[in-house]
Amino acid sequence: MTDDTNVLGGQLLPCSKDPMTGWERDGCCRSNPQDTGRHEICAVVTEEFLQFSAARGNDLVTPRPELQFPGLEPGDRWCVCIDRWLEAEEADAAPPVVLEATAEAALSKVPPSTLRDYEYDPDEN
Repeated sequence: MTDDTNVLGGQLLPCSKDPMTGWERDGCCRSNPQDTGRHEICAVVTEEFLQFSAARGNDLVTPRPELQFPGLEPGDRWCVCIDRWLEAEEADAAPPVVLEATAEAALSKVPPSTLRDYEYDPDEN
C-alpha cells in the first residue's frame, strides 16, 4: 500500500522521471512501509547538499547502475530520506523541496512550516 497524497493535501505529483527516482523507481516520493529510509521528500539537489550527503557517507554523485542509480547533478530532483534532509537542514545545507511531489507522510517528522520555508520556487533558480 502506498500513499498518493502530497503535503499540501492534493494528489502526489511525480518528483522526477529523468533521473528516475523514488524508492519504487516510479518517479514518485511516496510512503512505503518497506522503505525504512523513508524517501518521501522531493528535493531539488544542490551542490551543497550533494557534498553534505557525501560527507555523511552517501555519495549521490557517482552512478551505481546495479542499483538503478544514475548519479545526480545540482538541479536534479530526487526523493531523499527524511532523516538526511533534516540533518542537512540542521547544518544549513538542506535543498529546496517540491511540496506537490513530497508525500504527506513526511509531515510526521517535518513540520509543514519548515517544508514551506524550503519550498522550491523555479523562478528563483
